[in-house]
Amino acid sequence: MSSLKTAITPDLIRNIAIIAHVDHGKTTLVDSLFVQSGIYRDHEQVAERAMDHHDLEKERGITILAKNTAIEWGGHKINILDTPGHADFSGEVERVLSMVDGALLVVDAVEGPMPQTRFVLRKALANGLKIMLVVNKIDRPAADPSRAIDKVVDLLIELGADESQLEFPVVYASGLSGIASLTADGPFDDMKPLFQAILDEIPCPKGEPAEPLQYQVATLDYNDYVGRILIGRIHQGTLNANEPVILVHESGKTTQHRISKLYSFEGLKRVETEQAIAGDIVAVAGIPEATVGDTLCNMGNAVPVKRIAVEEPTLQMTFSVNNSPFAGREGQFVTSRQIRDRLQREIKTNISLRVEDGDTTDAFLVSGRGELHLSVLIETMRREGYEFQVSKPEVLVKQVGDERHEPFEEAALDVPDDMAGSCIEQLCTRRGEMQGMSSANGRTLLSFLVPSRGLLGFRSVFVRLTKGQGIMSSAFKHYAAWAGDIGKIRNGVLIANDQGDSTAYAIKNLEDRGVFFIQPRVAVYKGMIVGENNRSEDIVVNICKAKQLTNFRSAGADVMDVLATPQEVSLEFGLDFIANDELMEVTPQSIRLRKLNLNVK
Repeated sequence: MSSLKTAITPDLIRNIAIIAHVDHGKTTLVDSLFVQSGIYRDHEQVAERAMDHHDLEKERGITILAKNTAIEWGGHKINILDTPGHADFSGEVERVLSMVDGALLVVDAVEGPMPQTRFVLRKALANGLKIMLVVNKIDRPAADPSRAIDKVVDLLIELGADESQLEFPVVYASGLSGIASLTADGPFDDMKPLFQAILDEIPCPKGEPAEPLQYQVATLDYNDYVGRILIGRIHQGTLNANEPVILVHESGKTTQHRISKLYSFEGLKRVETEQAIAGDIVAVAGIPEATVGDTLCNMGNAVPVKRIAVEEPTLQMTFSVNNSPFAGREGQFVTSRQIRDRLQREIKTNISLRVEDGDTTDAFLVSGRGELHLSVLIETMRREGYEFQVSKPEVLVKQVGDERHEPFEEAALDVPDDMAGSCIEQLCTRRGEMQGMSSANGRTLLSFLVPSRGLLGFRSVFVRLTKGQGIMSSAFKHYAAWAGDIGKIRNGVLIANDQGDSTAYAIKNLEDRGVFFIQPRVAVYKGMIVGENNRSEDIVVNICKAKQLTNFRSAGADVMDVLATPQEVSLEFGLDFIANDELMEVTPQSIRLRKLNLNVK
């Protein structure tokens, strides 16, 4: 790969964000751009989905953290920023869009734009970004690119796009095959048409290198050798290594610092450089006090850039110290001080998150943009060795005049035709309103507007209703008037009455009571939830009861008892399942459900 130092003027720089719904192939598309731009050496092992380097991203197949990279094509430097496709990570989206001049809207040639495309696209249009449509997966058997384009036009009109934004260029591509063309019929040879379209259609950044410096911090990183690393865009001016600068904080306060290291991006790597110019996206070290939204300026010219506005959280849950009988057995960090420090460290980089002190010294109120946003934080802390317990998520209600307003989400369900009725019935009981319904090829696509609290616990029900054949996605829509009370939806639970190890004998005898969450020989304690009752009330069961041994041979002694497969308790299942009087105990090794009051009778 040739050096990116050829990009010495702003007109040779392009800054683009990639927008797409989950699983529409944007990260795979970026992989093909990497390979064909030449950032890899000959015979170098190429990682699949190189931009998704976080363990949770690889496991879930989604982008959680916004990442930036840079490639060279035709003497131009193209900064590519991969955005999360889910509205729960809106903080990442807001920061990315503040650094770019255009966006590639990637849609599936079969499905067209989906709900989570809407959220990021609305933000891009509000920022006045130039939109370029990439119809991906053009080689799928049921691909219908003209229908996908029509859906995009309808979506843009619905989102209030102006005439210039409706006249968008289109590129047809297959990220997996590494091919692109400006027409649906081809020819399809490589990704050159997409590269050239980016250079031709995406505007170069504004701002002159000779003007006073304005560098806005958009992302934070950390390195053991140089400390906190700032990543952002130079809106105007020139940035030099070892240069003294002024940091303008949110309060307007200014502090003086010196840039110890300056990095530019080449492929997936950071490369130390001496100078960077207006329009470029670079990393800076040596300023430990900076946070997201702050501005670096020249000495004597402290004029900040407008701060990044982030939408407020919609869900809240309580994180607290684990006080179950098994507390401290599996976790490395278990005290309130350690949990508090970890949460405070998180809000420095996760700007959509809010953390407040709870009613007691060992509880913290954590607010986020959605269930997925909070579950990713919980899973990350769990893998780092933290042990704690969390409450049921609750929606954050706003008071508008005399009315209570709550968050609503737009849910899209793709289900087999014969299962659509039960899904409609279930969402209607949760105060959902149907917005649209269409059927094709044996499957029905449903669109609903549902209160966020109505979707809490729905995903596990949806899997059961569709027998695993349904696809569901949702995205925050708006705040609206309180939709009314939602009756009790979940059945009661089976609660262990004593501490010990569960037995196959007890589980077999209690199978007609409901579905169990545990297997035999699992340690339980009094008040722990071991299953879901078939009826609406909670019942206490003796899950540790052992078979009494006698000298008499039983007639059925040689008959093997077969136990039903227990329901696996995952993080998402637990958050969906627990009620207001229940908690989820999270440790590096286990996820347990329990009653808030362990002394149940």
